[in-house]
Amino acid sequence: MARTPGLSALRVKTAEPGKHGDGDGLYLLVRDVDSAFWVFRYKRAGRIREMGLGRARGRNSVSLAEAREKASTLWRMHKAGIDPLAAREAEQVAAKAAVQAEAARAITFRTCAGFFLAAHERKWSNPKHRAQWTATLETYAYPHFGDLPVSEVGTSHVLAALEPIWQDKAETATRVRGRVEAVLNYAATREWRTGENPARWRGHLSNLLPARAAVAPVEHHAALPWAEVGAFMVALRQQAGVAAVALQFAILTAARSGEVLGARWGEIDVAEKLWTIPPGRMKARKEHRVPLSAPALAILADMATLRVNDDPAAPVFPSAAKARPLSNMAMTAVLRRMKRHDLTAHGFRSTFRDWVGEHTSFPRELAEAALAHVLESKTEAAYSRGDALDKRRAMMTAWGAFCAVPYVKPVGGNVFPLKAEG
Repeated sequence: MARTPGLSALRVKTAEPGKHGDGDGLYLLVRDVDSAFWVFRYKRAGRIREMGLGRARGRNSVSLAEAREKASTLWRMHKAGIDPLAAREAEQVAAKAAVQAEAARAITFRTCAGFFLAAHERKWSNPKHRAQWTATLETYAYPHFGDLPVSEVGTSHVLAALEPIWQDKAETATRVRGRVEAVLNYAATREWRTGENPARWRGHLSNLLPARAAVAPVEHHAALPWAEVGAFMVALRQQAGVAAVALQFAILTAARSGEVLGARWGEIDVAEKLWTIPPGRMKARKEHRVPLSAPALAILADMATLRVNDDPAAPVFPSAAKARPLSNMAMTAVLRRMKRHDLTAHGFRSTFRDWVGEHTSFPRELAEAALAHVLESKTEAAYSRGDALDKRRAMMTAWGAFCAVPYVKPVGGNVFPLKAEG
């Protein structure tokens, strides 16, 4: 269509403040002498919409001819039923996506894993966990897709890493799969990849690989039968060294070996007969209060004689260096010295759990609370917001008494349950 005479180059430079039409929806918007802009106006769904086309005066300004050419193109789009503003926004989104895709191609799986570890390392109370993460990825994942853009890692790559070890190293393979899945989830959240996670198990890899239980049944920590714990404690008390005492304390408190080895004097309240383990040292990242029985307090009294100062950060069970706690292998070394290769320090937690369930009437929830287990049932957890300290104190007192002497099975084979107090 022929353009109706509108603006001229001279008028663009001299027009007074206001809105000046040129035709085909093109307007010159003048605010003051130095501020003038081109605007394309059109009507969409009964509403007037405006789209900026650039400056009309000053540096990097758009000439009248250029503005008319742009407006003419937009006018034709409008007449064809296309919303010019929506089309431009779509172009901008596509351009941003292209830039992000290009950036993602520069981020390899190895690089992404490094970012993931840096973002999550504080949640690992044990530095060994981070080292294990890095070691398993370097050994099993990186050789197959470590240098591949994280956006391009697919099912075939994950399978290439898992299939060679799925049968013979089932536990390791399971951990590798979970760690790869976590890194890829992180990448998706950072918008470095899209689509389903190729390392997910349910509904995906479960269709391609046999379940772990089918290739390697779950192996539990070797545990001492509860009826033998009293006799074992008698033998353990004959062992010399701080590590043997620490193992006794671990058994009496049903705590994890790492929690015991990392115990600090500032966590112990002898007057309240209480050991409070801070969240940072707990597996579930939640403070755990442990009621201390008389035998446990007696152990602490003996260890207090080894203190060289009143520093609350001093370890309860120090190594020969005094200022440092025992090593992670200290309790295992005691068991080996006792020729009990059939046992693990962690297994005594199972011994305690079996004792509660088979020999006492203390409820299961108390045993789970003593072990600082996270309850899987949301309903059960909702009713267990407290830590039942007083009730657990009665249970741990009974456990301490049971561990003090060898168990003698009642005549006739009957087992008489200990009654829960409170």
